[in-house]
Amino acid sequence: MNFLEEKILQDGVIKEGNILKVDSFLNHQIDVDTIRQMAYEFKRRFRGKKVNKVLTIEASGISIATLLGNLYDVPVVFAKKSETANSTDDKYISQAFSFTHKKHNNVFISKPYLSATDCVLIVDDFLADGQAARALIDLVKQAGGQVVGLGFAIEKGQQKGGSELRAEGYHVESIAIVEEMDWRTQTIRFRQQLPLPLSKAKLSLG
Repeated sequence: MNFLEEKILQDGVIKEGNILKVDSFLNHQIDVDTIRQMAYEFKRRFRGKKVNKVLTIEASGISIATLLGNLYDVPVVFAKKSETANSTDDKYISQAFSFTHKKHNNVFISKPYLSATDCVLIVDDFLADGQAARALIDLVKQAGGQVVGLGFAIEKGQQKGGSELRAEGYHVESIAIVEEMDWRTQTIRFRQQLPLPLSKAKLSLG
């Protein structure tokens, strides 16, 4: 069992409707040490990938993306869900359905912040049906950039997002993959993930 699975068992709360609440350390209050460990784990899992930009969607993915961008020493961009007075008219726009909030959101990135030269690592807090991930992929494609990988803190393995993205050839890494959870008993079963061989695990994160 890895550090995030242990944290979910310790502090996560399962709600009726296949909802996993991790507000105490990820979605509302942020446990910086846990986020830091996530960033290092993503850097390890995507070792060897050329990354010059980290991309996420507001709001819960921003903390993970920021610490990961710090490790790569590259800019972090987040897709916005609502327009503001200082939003540029020159932007890439896509649409994402929120499993948690049960609604469609238009998401956008101002064009100066994504380009055809970008090798983008997408990160987010959850992967369920993959709609938010697909919106981010679409934004990168509109800019002519390349998606080099997608990293998620928690994947709901019983939903189709992860399997479909992997079948399409994307490099998808999820630190914790939930196979089953029961709100009545507050029990969770995680998918077993094979660790790297010790010789590889000791390699530099650079």
